[in-house]
Amino acid sequence: MSAHEGVSKVTRRARKGLWRWRRNPMRRTSDVVEAWILLAAWVLALAGGLLAGTLTGGAMERGAQRVREESRPVTAVLTREAAHGGFRPASGGLAWATVRWSGPDGSAHTDRTRVPADARPGSHITVWTDGHGTLTPAPASAADTAFQSVLGGLWAGAAAAGLVLGGAKLVRSRLDRRRFAQWDEEWARADARWGRMTG
Repeated sequence: MSAHEGVSKVTRRARKGLWRWRRNPMRRTSDVVEAWILLAAWVLALAGGLLAGTLTGGAMERGAQRVREESRPVTAVLTREAAHGGFRPASGGLAWATVRWSGPDGSAHTDRTRVPADARPGSHITVWTDGHGTLTPAPASAADTAFQSVLGGLWAGAAAAGLVLGGAKLVRSRLDRRRFAQWDEEWARADARWGRMTG
C-alpha cells in the first residue's frame, strides 16, 4: 500500500467517525448525545488517567521517602542460629533468626528477622529500625522507589481511564438499545402504512 493510499484510508476513517457531528437526514438526537458522551469520555479518561497516575505516583514517592527518612541501620548480634524450616537454603539465601540490638535510648531489643543463611550466633549483622526502634524491612532505594512509583502511577492512570471508558460504553449500549427500539417502532409503522397501501 502506498503512502497516498494510507493517508486516504485514515482520512476516510476520520470522516466516518465524525458523521455524528455533521448534519444529515439519518442523524438522530441520540447520535448527537452519543457523540458528546464519547468526546467527554475520552477527555475525562485522558485527564483523569493523568491526574490519577500523577497523584498515585507522587503519594507512593512521598511515602517511600518518609520511610527512608524514618529508617536507620543498626548493628545487631545474632543470638540464635538461623532456622531453615526443614530445608537448607541455597548459599547466599536468607533464613529466620533471633537478633539483639540497642534502641536509640540504649534499651535492649530482641526480635526475629531474616539473616544470611550461613550466619552463626554471635555474628554482627545490619538490621533496619523505625523511629521507635522496631525492626522494619530495609527501605527501597531511590531507583526502586522511582520505578515502583511510575508503575503504580501507570496502573492507577489505566484503571481511572478504563473506569471512565467502561462507563461510557455502558451508556452507549443503553443508547443503542433505545435506538433499536425506536427503529422497531418506525419499521412497524412503516409496515402498517405499506400494508394498507398494498392491501
